[in-house]
Amino acid sequence: SDQPRITISLIMINLVIWLVQVIPGSTVTTALFYAPLLTVLEPWRMLTAGFVHSPDSFWHILINIYSIYIFGRIIEPMLGPSRFLVLYLISIFGGSAAVLWLSEPVIPVVGASGAFFGLMGAYLVMLRAIGDNSGLLVGLIAVNLAFGFIVPGISWQGHLGGLLAGMAVTGVYARTRYKSGLAQKIQLLGVIGLIVLITVAGVIFRLPFGF
Repeated sequence: SDQPRITISLIMINLVIWLVQVIPGSTVTTALFYAPLLTVLEPWRMLTAGFVHSPDSFWHILINIYSIYIFGRIIEPMLGPSRFLVLYLISIFGGSAAVLWLSEPVIPVVGASGAFFGLMGAYLVMLRAIGDNSGLLVGLIAVNLAFGFIVPGISWQGHLGGLLAGMAVTGVYARTRYKSGLAQKIQLLGVIGLIVLITVAGVIFRLPFGF
């Protein structure tokens, strides 16, 4: 399908959650944000944090959902809805794993920017796979990464983790993009292996040494 239904659905979910966040007295933000210290007791926050944004900043969610739309409308029709959703979620997970490794244990993070960086990384791998020019995209990624180091309050760790996770998932897709049954089985095993790798090396191995 050429209609990015998953992209639009994800954007709507983010918007609805943000509208609930800004209701006075809402506890959605504190219930869903991620901080490394909470990993053992509430590991699901590594994913839920990608669906909440700063309730004090409309620009935070606006920039993220616009960026996700720009890349999602291109990438989703190329991958198909199920592969795109897997890419999106693993990018969030990879971003949280990088926060676990590289950030302070008690600093909370929110936002879909890990997924956005994952989509940029995915598109970069796609362009390289078909031999297209990726120079402008490399520059865009570099500028966005730099903002994370320059502007206070931005999680460069989540950006970097999302970028690497998105590139890794799409690398598996690109190498197994043929329609044969064997290629599809290898693709599934590759994605599962990547999830296991992030879980073990990025989360489980880190926890005994992190706090």
